Amino acid sequence: MKIVFIGDSITDCERDRSDDASLGNGYVKVLSDKLRPIYPDMDIELVNKGISGNEVCDVLARVQKDVIDLKPDAAVLMIGVNNVLHQYKYGKQLDLRQFERDFKELLEKIKQAGILLIVLEPFLMPAPDKLRMRPLFDKELEIIHRIGVELADEFVAYDEMFNGLSESIRYTEYSVDGVHPTHRGSRLIADTAIKSIRKHLI
Repeated sequence: MKIVFIGDSITDCERDRSDDASLGNGYVKVLSDKLRPIYPDMDIELVNKGISGNEVCDVLARVQKDVIDLKPDAAVLMIGVNNVLHQYKYGKQLDLRQFERDFKELLEKIKQAGILLIVLEPFLMPAPDKLRMRPLFDKELEIIHRIGVELADEFVAYDEMFNGLSESIRYTEYSVDGVHPTHRGSRLIADTAIKSIRKHLI
């Protein structure tokens, strides 16, 4: 079974672009290390196609080459947080209507290719400099949740999970900057995502 992971820096996690087998050092690598021992007799190929800094439109532009043309059995997608970050960091205005069109088209392209689709919800933890982004991020999450639940085979929510944990455990345990997960955060993403993946392993 071939599974392609696609998204931004949270997926990328310093993977070696010159090595197709490189999974980076984030949740994809953690997930691989957990999944392979469970199915030692199964041929499972994991491919990391995350690219740091990507927005939804960037993944949409490369979905044919980096997902569909690889003919995977499944695709795992986490994307969206940069669309908000880039508005505050670079002044790039987030058009929610265009975001919705792009996100829906991205999911539809993957599904129309006959690929099992697992959508992982992006998240934003309560780092002080990220609090002002929350209202806009919530609007984006509503779109991601609505379309993800409608079109994906599996939708895994993380934002409420991480923010709920942050009420009793300092958020920096899971992400120093509120966006990029620590190893503990990556383990939590992997542990939750793997449950959805295992439902479809035969």
